[in-house]
Amino acid sequence: MSKRNTVFPAGRQALYEMHRYSAAVRSGDLLFVSGQVGSREDGSPEPDFAKQVELAFDNLSEVLKAAGSTFDDIIDVTTFHTDPEAQFGTVMSVKDKVFSKEPYPNWTAVGVNWLAGFDFEIKAIARIPAAV
Repeated sequence: MSKRNTVFPAGRQALYEMHRYSAAVRSGDLLFVSGQVGSREDGSPEPDFAKQVELAFDNLSEVLKAAGSTFDDIIDVTTFHTDPEAQFGTVMSVKDKVFSKEPYPNWTAVGVNWLAGFDFEIKAIARIPAAV
């Protein structure tokens, strides 16, 4: 069995160690990013929902950056919502800023009843660009 090639952004290491998971795992030119949430510096949920969504996207950006990728390299996105109907407009406004031009990534939105105190989570699969 080959060793997993993990990717971690700067900071937030305690969160990954505490819960024993990797921020992302690289397999060939693909990057599988774990769900990112809108946590504040201390790891607690940002109480303002719009800010929580923005922080989740910011945290996703940091993981992508650590692997040499950007939002433009994302192929597939899955988002998790505790109240999809009420939250959809807010999520779409942030998502539309991040993915502002075609081609858009695949997107699956899932309603859930628990996200460890959070109301939104985003995970993604991205390509890692070849080094030039």
